[in-house]
Amino acid sequence: MGHRYSIKSRILDQIRHLHRLVSTNDESCLRNLRIDCNTFGRLCYLLEHARGLSPTKHLSVPEQVVIFLSVVSHHKKNCVVKYDFIRSGRTISRHFYCVLNTILKLHTMFLAKPTPIPEDCLDVRWRWFKGCLGALDGTYIDVRVPEHEKGSAADSRVLRDAIHHPNGLRVLSGSYYLCDNRYTNSEGFLIPYRGVHYHLREWDRGGGGPKNHEELFNLKHSSARNVIERAFGLLKIRWES
Repeated sequence: MGHRYSIKSRILDQIRHLHRLVSTNDESCLRNLRIDCNTFGRLCYLLEHARGLSPTKHLSVPEQVVIFLSVVSHHKKNCVVKYDFIRSGRTISRHFYCVLNTILKLHTMFLAKPTPIPEDCLDVRWRWFKGCLGALDGTYIDVRVPEHEKGSAADSRVLRDAIHHPNGLRVLSGSYYLCDNRYTNSEGFLIPYRGVHYHLREWDRGGGGPKNHEELFNLKHSSARNVIERAFGLLKIRWES
């Protein structure tokens, strides 16, 4: 007679797998979920107590969050995750979207509303751009899209779509964002002079300082807008390494 895999054994294996991912050490947690153990615990607490993510009869909140992070951290397919967690594909899919929708509710806690640069700003990068709300840039992300929209989208097209979306990007009257030349210079969006040194590495290669007001403007513009490129770089290191 063949050995039957009991429900008790399955539950014990599920607990061991969860413990191995989040309770062994920070290195293991970072490698598997991209966050350390303390951050994981805080995230679970916020999702459950601040935004209402509930445990189910068979899945605790931590296991739901681990399933979600396993998918987004390593682009794992449903068939792989269901094997790792000894769950059905339907269960994995349902709880992934449940956690995703709950995480989106945290935006009011973690996404700060931009405020214009004040007249008395002392920051050497931003004091030249009174009323500026920040910087915009684009980066490529692999996503599944409808068949008729396949391919890459230019930055200006993405921005145009964001502006015209019912709940899309809104720019405060009299304020603006710094953008590079892949965007269009328009109300609310300020790009550098075209055909003039812009990127900081171009100044490093060329040597010397700005020779006219256009080059000076581009140098200040690039120094301030570089913050968004660094932010994308840090984000990619965390999620792509």
